[in-house]
Amino acid sequence: MLAKWQMEQLVSCEKYPEIAKGLEEFKYCFNEKGELRHIDTNEPFVFNYYKNEHERNHKRYQVLGQVITQYVYELLEKECDLQKVHIPLDARSHEPQSCFFMSKEALTNPSSLIVLLQDHGVIRAGQWGQKTIIHHGLDRGTQIAFIKMALKEYGGVIVLNPNDNFIEMKVEDELEMTLIKKEKSSSENGQVPALCNRQQIAKRCCSTTEEHTTYVWDHFIAKSLAKKVAFIAHGYGGLTFVDLLVGRKEVMSKVFAVAFIDSKHNTQHQAGDDTEVQDWIRRHCRSWVLCSKPLNRPTGSVLKMDCPRVSAGTENHELAPSFSLEPIFRFLGRSSEPKTNTVYTRTRMVTRSAVQKKNPTE
Repeated sequence: MLAKWQMEQLVSCEKYPEIAKGLEEFKYCFNEKGELRHIDTNEPFVFNYYKNEHERNHKRYQVLGQVITQYVYELLEKECDLQKVHIPLDARSHEPQSCFFMSKEALTNPSSLIVLLQDHGVIRAGQWGQKTIIHHGLDRGTQIAFIKMALKEYGGVIVLNPNDNFIEMKVEDELEMTLIKKEKSSSENGQVPALCNRQQIAKRCCSTTEEHTTYVWDHFIAKSLAKKVAFIAHGYGGLTFVDLLVGRKEVMSKVFAVAFIDSKHNTQHQAGDDTEVQDWIRRHCRSWVLCSKPLNRPTGSVLKMDCPRVSAGTENHELAPSFSLEPIFRFLGRSSEPKTNTVYTRTRMVTRSAVQKKNPTE
């Protein structure tokens, strides 16, 4: 539990004053096509807003990224009707918590459950790539199209948030560190929240991507009624899944398929000589890799212990998920043999501004 003096030093997501004003007051909004545009000029986002001031431009970019995170969270809850779940479940009062999102029937749906696991970095739940959202729009950069498809075809979805690992803390000087040491020596257990450096406090049970994923598996996915679970893992998310697979062998009996997207996993290094894991990955996984070949074409031979690889239809890491959506769900459909097969057609992303225009009185 955090001491009172530590809580007073915590910095929320509103790290900068601008973020509290919201996306529109930041002079940007998403149009009806889901594209980020300047309110006054209708121009795309420009990084070099301040001439010859890289640090100031970078801070502005960070602020925009944090505003987008909150905007996407709102879309997950309002447009996708997902629930925000705070973890760890046994958190004490004022203890920093992480979160993830899931559909209302994710744990009670006896059929199937789709789990989305993104890459590492500043991206949070609901995002494949923050830069992609800024420059290519919500349809390409968020997970919303995947979430809607998962809900339509399988009924249950869990959106992990593996990069929400720390809460920032203001550390003024060496006096602050002295206070930390005194607090540690006077506490009952001789422990204080883990500090990764002078400015961050780790969130318990979620201090790493792997820890977050394992916690959600143990307390939610493994206890769900879903007979079949599938993962869609992008970038470092693929490595995280294999780490979960090696550490929790029951994954093999509950997960029916995994779609890797430009995955960073390495079966040989992570599974070692575990032939059971190697064989399971070969039979249940498929990897969409960056390639100039047309979408979903085989990319040649792979290592004996790895899964089949096909082209993602692009050589852009952050665009790979949106390019691969249709063949990924065809792969999951063949693997799970769903009762109904829905043909996917890309629909326009619904944004708050679009809804307001259609319903001006609301």
